[in-house]
Amino acid sequence: ARAVEEYQCGNLYLNRKCTGAFVGVEPFGGFNLSGTDSKAGGHDYLLLFLQGKSISTPTN
Repeated sequence: ARAVEEYQCGNLYLNRKCTGAFVGVEPFGGFNLSGTDSKAGGHDYLLLFLQGKSISTPTN
């Protein structure tokens, strides 16, 4: 439990393999200034694959 308080990291695995995060439960992809701040499986991850587009139409 002490390691959880001392290490600043995105995911911390102790005494187990370092892969296998549950998507949507343990979003993974960087911490603080590391990465894009959009975690794989996080609520904003899909936005990385979208491109904004504006469409206007005449009203008269």
